[in-house]
Amino acid sequence: MTVPDMLIVAVLLPVLLLALRIVVLTRSRGSVLCCLRPVPGKRGWRLGVARYAGERLNWIPLIGLLPRPRHVIVRRGLVVSGRRRIGSGEFFGFLEGVTALECESGTFRFELAAGYRALTGFVAWLESAPPSAHLDVV
Repeated sequence: MTVPDMLIVAVLLPVLLLALRIVVLTRSRGSVLCCLRPVPGKRGWRLGVARYAGERLNWIPLIGLLPRPRHVIVRRGLVVSGRRRIGSGEFFGFLEGVTALECESGTFRFELAAGYRALTGFVAWLESAPPSAHLDVV
């Protein structure tokens, strides 16, 4: 194998692995494409996949090396405190017609942005908790 061939393989292999990761994450059952950003720092939006797993919502970045979730959001104690439409310049025109929910889970404050269908599923998941799930047991 020549040096140019090795360079081509070295460039194409990570691209193919990233494409495979994106396909696997977005096609998995119970997965929804959405964006997340922590509120206190107001850092940029991160594109990822939210995966429902019973009482948890696992958020996995779309681009990354590790297959484990970056954020695990527990349904118990999760509060949605606001809703707003995303401005056209906020995503550089990448996403239009997206709504962001301001959420708080324990000490973690974040915004979750997605399309209408994905947010409807998120709210349904949140509201489908058993009646006692939102009560603190003393």
